[in-house]
Amino acid sequence: MNKDLTVGKPSIVLWKFCLPLFGSIIFQQLYNIADSFVAGKFVGEDALAAVGNSYEITLIFIAFGFGCNIGCSVIVSRLFGAKQYKDLKTAVYTTLIASSVLCAVLMIAGLLLGKPLLHLIHTPANVFADSWLYLKIYIWGLPFVLFYNVATGIFSALGDSRTPFIFLACSSTANIFMDILFVTAFDMGVAGVAWATFICQGISCILAVMFVFKRFAGIKTEGKIPVFSWLLLKDISVIAVPSILQQSFISVGNIIIQGIINGFGSGVMAGYAASVKLNNLVITSLTTLGNGISNFTAQNLGAEKPERVKEGFRAGVKLVWIICVPLVLLYLFAGKYLVYAFLDTPSEAALSTGITFLRILSPFYFVVSLKLVSDGVLRGAGMMKKFMIATFTDLILRVVLAKALSIPFASTGIWLAWPIGWIIATVMSVLFYNSGCWKNKNHYN
Repeated sequence: MNKDLTVGKPSIVLWKFCLPLFGSIIFQQLYNIADSFVAGKFVGEDALAAVGNSYEITLIFIAFGFGCNIGCSVIVSRLFGAKQYKDLKTAVYTTLIASSVLCAVLMIAGLLLGKPLLHLIHTPANVFADSWLYLKIYIWGLPFVLFYNVATGIFSALGDSRTPFIFLACSSTANIFMDILFVTAFDMGVAGVAWATFICQGISCILAVMFVFKRFAGIKTEGKIPVFSWLLLKDISVIAVPSILQQSFISVGNIIIQGIINGFGSGVMAGYAASVKLNNLVITSLTTLGNGISNFTAQNLGAEKPERVKEGFRAGVKLVWIICVPLVLLYLFAGKYLVYAFLDTPSEAALSTGITFLRILSPFYFVVSLKLVSDGVLRGAGMMKKFMIATFTDLILRVVLAKALSIPFASTGIWLAWPIGWIIATVMSVLFYNSGCWKNKNHYN
């Protein structure tokens, strides 16, 4: 059901909209966690290291899916809030066409450059073959990744956060069972993990796109709907391109960091592969809540109700901090058992790495969550330059400090780079939010 986010008490409207989004991303992250869990439990430590190693490269592709999602979502939200339904449909068709072209380019680039990238990050010989196998299968499934992200962005823009939740709950649960089936019953190893994800994502994508067009049938418009608009593509790109660059550079930064980590051996790689999935579960979930705040902001600015944005920001901060409390406590005091969930008999290096990583990063989730809420408002208001400044500051600091601190403190120094980058970037993002540019309902840039 489409939901107008411009009416009702902002805090209640935002929470009702964002909580299903949070549930959706939890299930989406189960895809990657299930891959690592099954690889580590049923294949071995090297398999977990291979999946984790390839995962850092797949994040580049996910960055493009995220950009298509948020670019389409913000513009469609704005048009939905302004009740410009004809332009809304054209914006969606334009996004789908542009995403098709982008997907073809990414697949060609991935197949040509995948192996060189694995060599570039110093992938150990004992995990190289499985890393490339997992990555190659993932690349063939890129159309499902991109179009599913576009579809969920459309649902969110229309105020519907429940439909994506249902899709992801079903497909993620199925993925876990298919991972185990392909690896244990069919003895397919890392390939089984990759193909299970491919199939489940494919089914989810097809169903999501079908439901989008069904939903469109209920939005009445007059006259012929243009299927492409360069003007709307420009508007979408203004939001999408910086978001893609943000996520892509973060992914590139993570790949560089992965290269530093690989120098410490497969044991540290396996421990990092387990713990970073748990970390990404939190960060991606909080980022998705930030995307929900972007939709809320965009709809209200489209409806010329900028006064609701400030209350929405406060409600968003309360929501993410409430979610952070149990996660921080879990990672601080049960990190050891969470790492054991991925590995039956982890080496001392793998176990120590996983525990240390979680204990260093988790207390700072309260900090980075504040940044992600601020980022959500900035994106929804179209303040992309300031959004990019804060994001790149975080990335550059993390990469530089990871390299510098790994020399005196070994792998522990790498983990220390995360909270330093988060703190500085959060201060910047909040200051940008408080600058009040979004308060002017006619000024989005």
